[in-house]
Amino acid sequence: MKRSFCVAPMLDWTDRHCRYFHRLLSQHAVLYTEMVTTGALLQGDAQRHLQFNPAEHPVALQLGGSEPQEMATCAQMAEDFGYDEVNINVGCPSERVQRGAFGACLMAEPQLIADCVAAMQAKVAIPITVKNRIGIDDQEDYAGLHHFVSTVAAAGCKTFIIHARKAWLKGLSPKENREIPPLRYELVYQLKRELPQLEIIINGGITSLDACQTHLQWVDGVMVGREAYHNPWFLAQVDERIYGKDTGLKSQRSVLEDYLDYVSVQLAQGTPLGHMSRHILGLFQGLPGARRWRQYISENAHKPKAGIEVLQHAASLVVL
Repeated sequence: MKRSFCVAPMLDWTDRHCRYFHRLLSQHAVLYTEMVTTGALLQGDAQRHLQFNPAEHPVALQLGGSEPQEMATCAQMAEDFGYDEVNINVGCPSERVQRGAFGACLMAEPQLIADCVAAMQAKVAIPITVKNRIGIDDQEDYAGLHHFVSTVAAAGCKTFIIHARKAWLKGLSPKENREIPPLRYELVYQLKRELPQLEIIINGGITSLDACQTHLQWVDGVMVGREAYHNPWFLAQVDERIYGKDTGLKSQRSVLEDYLDYVSVQLAQGTPLGHMSRHILGLFQGLPGARRWRQYISENAHKPKAGIEVLQHAASLVVL
């Protein structure tokens, strides 16, 4: 699995329908689930949280938790379900996540994350990776990042996905934590120079493939979040420009037709149209009629018995 380009785990967004749609746009990008907590898997509906379509490969489960044996049990569940990787969330700054003792607050406890990695790797053969920030609160910038990564790496973790911003655990909302702390890409580059044996993926504020290619001169991979979600056609050039693979660039309409086949199957299984249509609102971004496409879907997809005719009519409003 080559993590040159990854689509970030995004809570409430990168569900299985979103990931299937993204796979239609790129065959090689590595896809990540929304964060799933150990509690949701051990006390909740694990089947619902873990199910995915085989077409999604390569796909990773992002896991939230901090108790080593629980993390190991959940990693085993992920491997049994067929995931290609389990990623530990050490980056989310929300208060709810902090109360659950996972996310960015764990940057203050590198040995605990190392213990989780060791316990998980003892159970499974698939890679265990970590997604973290460059630091939290008043941690010294580079020294704190290097200490965290080197401690966890000593337990056997080889891949770190680093959001190049600090997380402020008090005083900033999750949204503000994605925007206000300054991006410090140079710290991630420095980490790769000093720990060249590790696979380092950079994340945060990346909105173009030109920027991706610039980052790839310094690190092993890039992870893109909101840009890939809101402007999904961005993903259609990833295979060629990032992986050097000529997979035959499709049109937006051909991608939509492929997705409609998937939607039809899901509708027959009882999945509401709105659960699937919300992920494709940005497909025609920038084209004449894109606003009418979004508006028609938003007004009609949630209605009882709404079917693929809603998406077909919405598509007729776009001028290509």
